[in-house]
Amino acid sequence: MRILLLGSGGREHALAWKISQSPLCTRLYLAPGNAGTTLLGTHCPIAVTDFEAIASLCLKEQIDMVIVGPEEPLVNGIREFLTKQQGLESLKIIGPGKVGAQLEGSKAFAKSFMERHGIPTARYKEFSAANYEQGVAYLQAHPLPIVLKADGLAAGKGVLICETTQEALQGFEAMIREARFGEAGKKVVVEQFLKGIEISVFVLTDGTNYVLLPEAKDYKRIGVGDKGLNTGGMGAVSPVPFVDATLWSKIEQRVVIPTINGLQQDGIPYCGFVFIGFMIVKGEPFVIEYNCRMGDPETEVVIPRLASDLVALLDAAALGQLQKQRVEVDPRAACTVVAVSGGYPEDYKKGYPISGLDQPHESLVFHMGTTRHEGQVLTSGGRVLTVTSFASSVTEAAARSQQVQQTIQFNDKYCRTDIGYEFLK
Repeated sequence: MRILLLGSGGREHALAWKISQSPLCTRLYLAPGNAGTTLLGTHCPIAVTDFEAIASLCLKEQIDMVIVGPEEPLVNGIREFLTKQQGLESLKIIGPGKVGAQLEGSKAFAKSFMERHGIPTARYKEFSAANYEQGVAYLQAHPLPIVLKADGLAAGKGVLICETTQEALQGFEAMIREARFGEAGKKVVVEQFLKGIEISVFVLTDGTNYVLLPEAKDYKRIGVGDKGLNTGGMGAVSPVPFVDATLWSKIEQRVVIPTINGLQQDGIPYCGFVFIGFMIVKGEPFVIEYNCRMGDPETEVVIPRLASDLVALLDAAALGQLQKQRVEVDPRAACTVVAVSGGYPEDYKKGYPISGLDQPHESLVFHMGTTRHEGQVLTSGGRVLTVTSFASSVTEAAARSQQVQQTIQFNDKYCRTDIGYEFLK
């Protein structure tokens, strides 16, 4: 198969690394890719939002399968666009259509879906400029802490956990009246705060059948001890040590199966990944978010632990035959540690040379925000790269990733030193 992978982050580097190992992949194209994916396939300088150029590439290169990495093209309807193009009717596309992608594209849509299908989640209300004053009154009467979520896509940063009513009111005003998150914050979901431990579960579905990939736990805050601003993710571990057979059964029976059934009942075709973010409260799973693609940096620990042929799984999903597939998993623990540019998730500088990428080690380095100029790899994003290591325990895997991170340097580099801290002894 000739495969086109859309995206340029660490998620796409990890997917490209795995796809390139499959005997089913005869040629891999990346649009646009990054400095780390150079040796894995043919780079095409096309933005993931340039649907016309993507369609032209598919026709020219006789692409058999398109794998959509990031959420934006899915929410904007790339599946519908490509399938309507003459000559692309048989193209296999991994990623849901526009309606299915609303599970991520609209927090209000996702909450309504969960409510309709009896999927456990936090209580919520939604507000916009039209009922702004009602929202203010609701916040003033709401118990603390309060969670505010921008309804639309906000690059993983549209969630505010407010410890005081004043903080909540300021955040509410910033979202709706000051457009802090642009269009994404025109509608705000106000949610009950759930105290527990977050984990991420990844489902691949053909709309009827599904397989479960390894679970992960990511670390969103910029500071050690989960302090400071939210980021796109500072690291991840897999497996999550406290996820036992009992919890896994609850997750599958109470959430995964009702989600797949709910999509069918609502008449929503779905082929691709469903990322389910959970808060585990006293052993009980509650859904805090859906995503319509794999997570980043969770992909960088989940995909390396996948022992099965990823392309075979994706092909089966595209053909509606996932019931014939089994997922094999590497039993070792994996930990990934992200290196970011100083100032991230707020203002930061780009274009710094990265050294140490050629140092020998057994870990995997996945590029997130890098570019190549005149043979030199440079920083080009807030999250620059991540190091994934395997070991018999999370503790040892984390130590190995931290050790390798010390050998890779760029100006104003920062890493959290406590990824997996709950499990470190």
